[in-house]
Amino acid sequence: MTHVKGDWLTDPGAQQVCAVLKDAGYQAWFVGGCVRNDLLGAPVSDLDMTTDASPDVVMQLARAAGLRVIPTGIDHGTVTVVVAGTPFEVTTFRRDVATDGRRAVVAFADNMVDDARRRDFTMNALYAGADGGVVDPLGGLPDLFARRVRFIEDADRRIKEDYLRILRFFRFHAFYGGDGIDPDGLAACAANIDGLQSLSRERVTAEMLKLLSAPNPAPALGAMAATGALAQILPGADAAPLAVLVHIEEAAGLTLSPIRRLGVLGGDPVTDLRLSKLQVLALKQMTSDLSLDALAYHAGADAAINKAAITAASLGMGLAADTVRRAEFAASQRFPLQAADLMPDLQGPALGRALKMAEDRWISSGFALTKAALLHGLRG
Repeated sequence: MTHVKGDWLTDPGAQQVCAVLKDAGYQAWFVGGCVRNDLLGAPVSDLDMTTDASPDVVMQLARAAGLRVIPTGIDHGTVTVVVAGTPFEVTTFRRDVATDGRRAVVAFADNMVDDARRRDFTMNALYAGADGGVVDPLGGLPDLFARRVRFIEDADRRIKEDYLRILRFFRFHAFYGGDGIDPDGLAACAANIDGLQSLSRERVTAEMLKLLSAPNPAPALGAMAATGALAQILPGADAAPLAVLVHIEEAAGLTLSPIRRLGVLGGDPVTDLRLSKLQVLALKQMTSDLSLDALAYHAGADAAINKAAITAASLGMGLAADTVRRAEFAASQRFPLQAADLMPDLQGPALGRALKMAEDRWISSGFALTKAALLHGLRG
């Protein structure tokens, strides 16, 4: 039998939650990402558990054991059990009763197979007991080890249950897929791209930013563009420069930035997605008309480096060798003039215009002009 072996499994809190359920005669399984990632040697973050006990029973048992319980999603069968500050999401086995492409009406189930069949990909329908033994009710292990992202049973049906699964298909391929992409899944995504229009911009945006956070999302974005899915959610976007940008990031040692990667795709993400104010500002800086020196001075080195990287990638070029150094230097500069230096000769709007003119000249000089030279220029 295949086993998971991560430290998360032997965590006293995890074992205690399992024991609380099993000692009362119920099943207790770890499921989904923690099992998948452990078997792939990837980091494990969230610990999701599932059981045949109802949410009310889970809460009663946990409280009787002196554990804190939060009814985080009780209508959908999920409660959070907190042990020594660590949260464990425990969800009752479920089956779908009705779906509309955006959300599902669920009913509690009493067996693992029903629970597994409502999940999206075979590699996510893997369960592990408290002893680490893995149970694979739908044949997901061969797909996992082959790094094949495959929909459970009928791909078309899985997508019609929730059209966000189109984007999840490409995200999971970006993180966990191998060299090839499942042809049946790809064809089903292409056949259902119109369904993406029914999704909220918030859900689409969150999924896109997760996808762009993969180490190298370029192949998945290329496949996504080929199906027409990218054009559905971001009209006018072009996936081709992304591969160049990823190479630039690696060569220059840039910190991974999903917003930078979103920026290189083009289109109008500010309008078509639901971004935060800071994310919108970052995107606007990446398309600013300011020079590298001016942008770094006004908005910081990262903003200028992001713009330079996007510009280079869009042109199919590498990043100039001195870009990072120049941006960091420009960001560290301090304008040598103050308003008091020009008063009382200049005041009000005229003073502001003069300072702006002097600052622009100073930046254009590569920050070389001295205070005396700037004053001479204004008075000359």
